[in-house]
Amino acid sequence: MEKLKQNPIVKKLGLNRILLVCVLILMFLVFKVVLGNKFPAVDSIRSTLNYVYFLGFLSLGVTFVIATGGIDFSIGPVMFCCALVSGYCMTSYKVPCAVAMILCILIGLCFGIFNGWMVSYMSVPPFIISMASMNIAKGIASVFTKTQSVSWPAAGDANGWFRNIVSVNGFPVGIIIFLVMAVICGIVLYNTKPGRYILCLGSNKEAVRLSGVNTKKWEMLAYVICGFLVGIGALFFVATYTTVQPGYGDQYNNEAIAGCVMGGTSMVGGLASIGGTVIGVFIISLLQQGIMAFGLGKGQQMIITGIIVIVAVYIDVSARRRKN
Repeated sequence: MEKLKQNPIVKKLGLNRILLVCVLILMFLVFKVVLGNKFPAVDSIRSTLNYVYFLGFLSLGVTFVIATGGIDFSIGPVMFCCALVSGYCMTSYKVPCAVAMILCILIGLCFGIFNGWMVSYMSVPPFIISMASMNIAKGIASVFTKTQSVSWPAAGDANGWFRNIVSVNGFPVGIIIFLVMAVICGIVLYNTKPGRYILCLGSNKEAVRLSGVNTKKWEMLAYVICGFLVGIGALFFVATYTTVQPGYGDQYNNEAIAGCVMGGTSMVGGLASIGGTVIGVFIISLLQQGIMAFGLGKGQQMIITGIIVIVAVYIDVSARRRKN
């Protein structure tokens, strides 16, 4: 194993990422062999990509937050709030589609600013503020839409052009946009001063503060980035699934967190892997398609996702314990 780790290619790509890719390929082959016609290759890949589009942006966003040592359990409900409020403005108040899309991102950004301000400047524990934001997002969406579901324009409608962010003539444009955003996130996190400060906050916040760095500003930035990406994720959700219902979104919190933790982001902060998060999201999305192909319900999906989170966190804690 040590010789494998010292291999130049393995060192460049990362052993964890290579293993995750192998797991992803193995999962697909197992599902295909076990399920047969219940798991058609082309349809399964298309369904997996549809899931990756929005879940990927949630995972990228929460990666920045977890890198600081924080957590955000509001990303799923906030995503639904963004889609519901902006969609309702378009359908009920005749707001242009382009304006509604901008509004969708701005709502996510506002939640990111609120969460970041409360955590960094008001010293509210991240767990508490994220739970509060989760309920606030659900409440705003329900009150604003009068508890009605909202449907964004279908592909054949006049405003259906916005669906081109996901697919153009069957070509998966969405995956290209997602991967480009992942590259941008990687550059920000690893090659810029804000990104290095965000990682340092997760390693030792007090040491960073004593060195003269404005820790509050950079900690808040992580939540702002998360809110911005959640707003984009909301656009990709409605571009894929059209209809959004108030009161939902919680189930995507664990899946997004599982994706980034599985990819190598440490739950105690200081260590994050954007590339690992991308692969982890693909694994979670493929797993969801396999679970549905097996005929299991949403409850079973949530149980399995919860177990994955526990296992991923346990592996992370065990690895750190051995390292120490």
